[in-house]
Amino acid sequence: MQGGSSGIGYGLKYQARCIADVKADTDHTSFITGTLSLKEENEVHLIRLSSGGTELICEGLFSHPNEIWDLASCPYDQRVFSTVFSSGESYGAAVWQIPELYGQLNSPQLERIAVLDAHACKIKCILWWPSGRHDKLVSIDDENLFLWSLDSSRKAAQVISKESAGMLHYLSGGAWDPHDVNSVASTCEWSIQFWDLRTMKKTNSIEHAHVRNVDYDTKKKHILVTAEDESGICIWDLRMPKVPIKELPGHTHWTWTVKCNPEYGLILSAGTDSSVNLWLASMSSNDDLTSESPIESPTRQVDPLLNSYSDYEDSVYGLAWSSREPSIFASLSYDGRVVVESVKPYLSKK
Repeated sequence: MQGGSSGIGYGLKYQARCIADVKADTDHTSFITGTLSLKEENEVHLIRLSSGGTELICEGLFSHPNEIWDLASCPYDQRVFSTVFSSGESYGAAVWQIPELYGQLNSPQLERIAVLDAHACKIKCILWWPSGRHDKLVSIDDENLFLWSLDSSRKAAQVISKESAGMLHYLSGGAWDPHDVNSVASTCEWSIQFWDLRTMKKTNSIEHAHVRNVDYDTKKKHILVTAEDESGICIWDLRMPKVPIKELPGHTHWTWTVKCNPEYGLILSAGTDSSVNLWLASMSSNDDLTSESPIESPTRQVDPLLNSYSDYEDSVYGLAWSSREPSIFASLSYDGRVVVESVKPYLSKK
């Protein structure tokens, strides 16, 4: 199904790649995003969906000194987030805090809580402990995984352990298993590697080419979704990792990112074909469904592509489901355009 966008838009001043749900904000549907300007001072925007759901409001606008390549919101403190950034050829990573009374300040400044300065290689991403209040972070660079302990009161982060992925592996990203907090998946050119954080040793791997992005299904154990250059989207059961249990066609160009819905059996994907696709993750009648479930017919095979949002003018690199309202997602195209959409038309009451 093809469709344009009926969503709510918000424009950033500069180009951008990353957006995140502010999970710790339980009172509002909020997102945080950062820009990627080479020549100008970059910005972090804190965006809130209005109570009527008709407009996106800029709750806070903050200067950030470098190009932002990765951004993640702290799951237990809505004013804390992390960025991976670059300046020329050098990369860095830091944890930031938004000032408490930022709405009353003329030009509020971000407070840098900690610098993750142990990396010698190009940093790819920072992962927060999946849920609840915990001081652990994982950072991934080209060659290594680091496990950190964050002490916000002392404005410091300390490396607990580190492990190399090996000479033949070029790491590109990863995800923290929400069902097993001791397990992290990392992606590289030819495989997905699984790590036990207690020992920092690899426990398993899936040999599969050109994986760009990975996400865990937060509702079902053992389910992992990958975005790939050539084969689109693969859904894996980690108990049977030799072949995917389902393949989706993805995009007409590179499939860049995938996100599993936190409540419903839906997957979002985005790519360099300037579109966002909404997929039905499973068509099994035996799946555990919530009070609302994706529309499907009991008598015929359903096209897994529920909708394609195609009203973009540039590649779409950023996706985020709202954890507060799981029927809402935000997308971010490279030209700095944020669009918030509702998938309620594709859900039906049981």
